[in-house]
Amino acid sequence: MNQTHPSADTGFSYGRPFFEQLVDHALAHAKKLGATDAGAEASEGCGLSVGVRKGELETVERNRDKSLGITVYVGHRRGNASTSDFSGAAIEQTVQAAYDIARFTAADPVAGLPDAQDIAPPASHRDLDLFFPWALTSEEAARIALECEAAAFATHKRITNSEGAGVSAQQSHFFSAHTHGFRGGYASSRHSLSVAPIASLPGKNAEMQRDAWYSSMRNAADLAAPAAVGRYAAQRALSRLQARKIPTTECPVLCESPLAAGLLGMLTQALSGGALYRKSTFLLDSLGKIVLPKHIDVLEDPFTLRGKGSSPFDSEGVRVQARKVVDAGRIEGYFLSSYSARKLGMQTTGNAGGSHNLVMTSRRTKPGDDLDAMLKKLGTGLFVVELMGQGVNYVTGDYSRGASGFWVENGTIAFPVDEITIAGNLKTMLKGIEAVGADAYNYGAKTVGSILINRMKVAGS
Repeated sequence: MNQTHPSADTGFSYGRPFFEQLVDHALAHAKKLGATDAGAEASEGCGLSVGVRKGELETVERNRDKSLGITVYVGHRRGNASTSDFSGAAIEQTVQAAYDIARFTAADPVAGLPDAQDIAPPASHRDLDLFFPWALTSEEAARIALECEAAAFATHKRITNSEGAGVSAQQSHFFSAHTHGFRGGYASSRHSLSVAPIASLPGKNAEMQRDAWYSSMRNAADLAAPAAVGRYAAQRALSRLQARKIPTTECPVLCESPLAAGLLGMLTQALSGGALYRKSTFLLDSLGKIVLPKHIDVLEDPFTLRGKGSSPFDSEGVRVQARKVVDAGRIEGYFLSSYSARKLGMQTTGNAGGSHNLVMTSRRTKPGDDLDAMLKKLGTGLFVVELMGQGVNYVTGDYSRGASGFWVENGTIAFPVDEITIAGNLKTMLKGIEAVGADAYNYGAKTVGSILINRMKVAGS
């Protein structure tokens, strides 16, 4: 839904025509100064975030920001500057600043706007149903958050504390154009609800375990019910009480679906243009090679209606397309912007600004492969529900993270475990994916079910 005029129901102060004038003014001034090429973007965001804890209101934050960013090229020299002042004089000063930076910056032979043939034409700018303004008052937001936290406390008497619950309503819009012919923009929204309850056992050395859950959607009407989020978060925290350590071992590992989305994110990072041209990835020169098992596919679809990674064009105005990034385990594409593509001597893939909606699937997955079925496939091993630390080396693929979850015996959860470390190498882990569950979960712009990895090192007591 492209907003052309501000109105009370959008929460915006500026409309599309005003943004177009700002951008055109900036581009015209850049040309007047002698810029070879230029691009500009005007944007505005606004929102409300409310936090509660133990039945009391803690925070109410309203945010409103606006910006005009300008990028100027003088040959292959690039300068960038931005301002939050929309006056004509401030825009011209900002363009001047970007131009001055460009003049004194070292030339980069691949710097420049995207090639004209890669630009998304206006006719391709689909309405992807991304904008659902939520006219939420702070009182209503507090009521929803309190209901969510109260449901967590009501789940069991062992839910004794809380790190709080929060509700956030955010919306933004932008208009962008550059001198290679691109003009476009749209409005989008993102709303969320979350809670983090703490479960404890009575006694002198009382054990405490926390967990959290949330719901995030473009449309507030699609959010999970506050009471359901609260109860589920509480059940997760309760299930982790009386956790034990386990002896150091090697075993199969089942990653819960939100963590499996993180593994998909690591694959994306390893296939991104910046990592590839810097040679800082363990998947260097992997195009056309089999990196995952032959039953694994990864689809990228920028056109998913209401998708969190949906966009009719990338952040450079380049056309995007649905494609298979991984087909039967084989890498079919990287994630490239115009700059990284030129560095690699390749074509842009329309991924300036990152990946779009990614879905990882297995050709072995059956409709009934829910979490219980995946635990049976795991047999005896570790079911991981939380990871800690940043122990990932993208150059070598070495992987080591703190973890907690559950020890599983003969397909049934035996007891919770914590204070352990799981380790391996991402190359081996990706090749070792035995199954992907039908319990698909959407985490940001990534969707995947739980993932079973055939073998990892588990360091315990």
